[in-house]
Amino acid sequence: MKTINDFNFKDKKAIIRVDFNVPLDENFKVTDATRIEAAKPTIDAILAQGGSVILMSHLGRPKGVEEKYSLKHIVAEASKILGVDVQFVAESTGDVAKNAAANLKAGGVILLENLRFHAEEEAGDVAFAKELASLGDIYVNDAFGTAHRAHASTTIIAQFFPTEKCFGKLLAKEIESLNKVLKNSEKPVTAVLGGSKVSSKITVIENILDKVDHMIIGGGMTFTFVKALGGKIGESICEDDKMELALEILRLAKEKGVQIHIPVDVVAADDFSNTANTKIVDVNEIPDGWQGLDAGPKSLAIFEKVIMESKTILWNGPLGVFEMESFAKGTIALGNFIAAATEKGAFSLVGGGDSVAAVKQFGLEDKVSYVSTGGGAMLEMLEGKVLPGIAAILD
Repeated sequence: MKTINDFNFKDKKAIIRVDFNVPLDENFKVTDATRIEAAKPTIDAILAQGGSVILMSHLGRPKGVEEKYSLKHIVAEASKILGVDVQFVAESTGDVAKNAAANLKAGGVILLENLRFHAEEEAGDVAFAKELASLGDIYVNDAFGTAHRAHASTTIIAQFFPTEKCFGKLLAKEIESLNKVLKNSEKPVTAVLGGSKVSSKITVIENILDKVDHMIIGGGMTFTFVKALGGKIGESICEDDKMELALEILRLAKEKGVQIHIPVDVVAADDFSNTANTKIVDVNEIPDGWQGLDAGPKSLAIFEKVIMESKTILWNGPLGVFEMESFAKGTIALGNFIAAATEKGAFSLVGGGDSVAAVKQFGLEDKVSYVSTGGGAMLEMLEGKVLPGIAAILD
């Protein structure tokens, strides 16, 4: 696996695919700069060697050129974080971009305009990729969040750098961390899968059953399993068409010697609201008119024991509706269990939008081993798929 450590960037122009798809407020101020901060180590290392950097990214899902999606809005924040004066280039290809790249001096950084202002980017257009490639000497992919897309800048461009291509520090760390869970894990391995739907996690569950010893199922997914097993779930969320599948997962897990842990009690509410009446009930006995919105205390005690005995932990998805304070206790407790196990020496990987939001919200980011930056990309790797952006560098 070639990384930036395998190259000398002195007097070279690195064209780096970063993921600067950051959230902006109504005044176009960056509200969460995590993704820019994540790219900093790669950029710093290249500049320190006397190289220069051409950054390319997308922002949002523009329909053609839309001013609100211009990357010019993030230049000030990027300059502040990187500690260099980032020059914005109002085009990503064509003469404006070529001239900016040609005039780039060692130590300089330019940021090209939003790649998705061109339909060719998402179409994986070869000519567009070739134009981007002409701007730099070495191609660096450091955008895990888009590694599962075969776009011009994430995958196609690599063919124009037969040997001069590599992973940035962030993408290398993502691959290494996922491989620690999927290929080189220390046992016992526990996967915690939460969220509302079985359907969105099904291929992940099927792929990792061979790699884990314990699987904790939480969140709204719980109730599809509980109902399939004959429990009463009241008004709780449930995918009736996935009940057979839930039973099949339980059968497969038993066959493979994987212990599945489903909540035994839940915090039930008489309304989907932070101010609803709540009570702790057995997961199989949720009354009509009530719905399960968080894991209960008995469940958490069971989960804690499993987590504390684990050496490798994957966490993808919350245990409850943590956005509402009344139903956040389970997710917070789980995060604290994982933090304690990590401190004891376990390797913990957190990924997926909601879990990442939860660890940030509850101040647990620095207490787990690794927080993944890519939701969809991480899920596809967990499903056992080869990501095109990664394959293009390994090719």
